[in-house]
Amino acid sequence: MTPSLDSKFKQDYQKHLQHLKLKGLQPKTIEAYSRAIRRIGLYFNDHIDALSEQQLTNYFADLLNTHSWSTVKLDLYGLKFFYTHVLHKPWGHIDLIKPPRAKRLPDIVTIEEVARLFSATHKLSYRVFYFTVYSLGLRLGEGLRLEVGDIDSARQRVHIRDAKGNKDRFVPLPELTLDLLRRFWSVHRNPVLLFPNRKGGLKGSHSATTALDRGGVQNTMHKVVEACGIKKR
Repeated sequence: MTPSLDSKFKQDYQKHLQHLKLKGLQPKTIEAYSRAIRRIGLYFNDHIDALSEQQLTNYFADLLNTHSWSTVKLDLYGLKFFYTHVLHKPWGHIDLIKPPRAKRLPDIVTIEEVARLFSATHKLSYRVFYFTVYSLGLRLGEGLRLEVGDIDSARQRVHIRDAKGNKDRFVPLPELTLDLLRRFWSVHRNPVLLFPNRKGGLKGSHSATTALDRGGVQNTMHKVVEACGIKKR
């Protein structure tokens, strides 16, 4: 890879990030589309502005050997976005990939299994977070973005902001969840965040400006599930 090519790829990648943000895409989509360009760039030695159909066929065939169809689709959409908004080139590979249609039912945990998960989660912030997400029926990102002002105790509801599809919604607030959140807030007393990060310990959580780490929340849940012997996904 020549220095000039390296510089051009970096410039195009930064443009890619700018356009992703300006299009108002969700953080997870921005992360997926940017990761796609990094991965494709690595595969083609950062020369991705004139890929042939055969090159793309080789790339996605190799990718499918190590990743899921979901990853393949995200990389395809990310590259299409890159060509359209960064390179301003027509995308002529519409029928290149046709993932198989599959409808799978999710694994549902029982009430007893949920109770075991909560009991096995020793860190207070994670235990309250898991209970809140479960009782309100939230996605991970929705729970992490919760703020103190989103809790409407008078109407017993929670304002979920910037949810999937850039939409807001209200969800019912059980009395038990409200009581737990009140007791948890009295521990950290952050004026804005409902689940502040604990990088600075208990004292630091009061003035924290970011929420719990997404990776930490996910990794801990995986460990708890394994410790409980639950085989469901």
